[in-house]
Amino acid sequence: MKGRLVLTAAALGSLAVAGCSSSSSSTTSSSTSTASGSASAATTSCVATIGMEAPLTGPVSVVGQEQLHFAQLAVATDNAANKTNITLTQGDTQLTASIAVTVTQQFTSNSKIVAVVGPAGSQEVAAVGPLMARAGMPFVSGSATRTSLTSGQFPTFFRTVATDAVQGPEDANFIVKTLHPKALMIVDDQEIYSTGLVSAMLPVFNAAGITVDRESVSQKVTDFSSLVAKVTPAMTVVVLPWQVAANAQQFGKDLAQQHKNALIFGTDGLFESTFSISGSYVSSFGPDITGIPADAAIAAAAKAKYGSFGTFGPPSYAAAHVIDEAIASVCKSGQTPSRANVLAAIKTTNEATTILGQPISFTSTGALVGGKFFLFRVNSAGKFELNPKQLTG
Repeated sequence: MKGRLVLTAAALGSLAVAGCSSSSSSTTSSSTSTASGSASAATTSCVATIGMEAPLTGPVSVVGQEQLHFAQLAVATDNAANKTNITLTQGDTQLTASIAVTVTQQFTSNSKIVAVVGPAGSQEVAAVGPLMARAGMPFVSGSATRTSLTSGQFPTFFRTVATDAVQGPEDANFIVKTLHPKALMIVDDQEIYSTGLVSAMLPVFNAAGITVDRESVSQKVTDFSSLVAKVTPAMTVVVLPWQVAANAQQFGKDLAQQHKNALIFGTDGLFESTFSISGSYVSSFGPDITGIPADAAIAAAAKAKYGSFGTFGPPSYAAAHVIDEAIASVCKSGQTPSRANVLAAIKTTNEATTILGQPISFTSTGALVGGKFFLFRVNSAGKFELNPKQLTG
């Protein structure tokens, strides 16, 4: 299949008609992104609908809206470049497994939908995987990192990000070799994304002889004063592999209120504007595309249309692009897009250049080949800066 496509004037023009409204709770809504002008007449021969599962409302709606916007941008761009007519149907999961199941039931019962972007959370993928498999529905997540998701149990699942098996040890080794803690606290948020990362980090900490206080707290908790009280002077690092950035922000405030000097090291979910604790480190599955010269046109279009963004959008753009290219290849072969032939095409994905600055192809079980992570630090202004010492993947 093709690599990442350059934004054309037609694609930029089509963004004006790309929908960006979010749905409510477990309902779905449609937004159509099509090429404008003369290209639109040529798209009718390749018509398809794809679903988008993301937390469009709720505590992490900033993340979900960013994912939606970049998926819309990909569809608009690809429609213009490939002369396709792909429609994006939204489903709001609120990062809740049970709601994701409801949305998936709606999507799989809609015969027009041939593939799905998302869902966002590992716990959601684990919940909907069997439903997608039974329906033969290919789905590509731009943020679910739990290693076991691509062990072969979900044959129609793919992802455009690396796994916890890469991120966990890399993060832990950075902490050991660069931050040199003698003792630390690590807190999971009781979701499988978080517990999976903790499980991947602990062996590295234990091998280094670090004293570890392992704690667990629900995502629904917003007062961390009692947990922060357990942070001793010897604990110079607190590891928060959390999905809700606002919770980590409150944890950081509670640390300051109790005059604790421990440094926060967080993961993907903390890379958004609601987390701004100076000096903190955050590792992310996605790059800052504003620093990738080849992505200048995409970054400019996204900023002009939707405003500022972080690292959650680009992998979802990549996921949508994989599906769009699969649909286009099916049409070019003379077939009508279906779940079966789009799934087959996705399996053969081989993009040399992408929005992520790295190639995209998949293993036989849907994992991203050669995935890597990126390390950022929060500066004194509360902004994320790429850390010179990178995680390599």
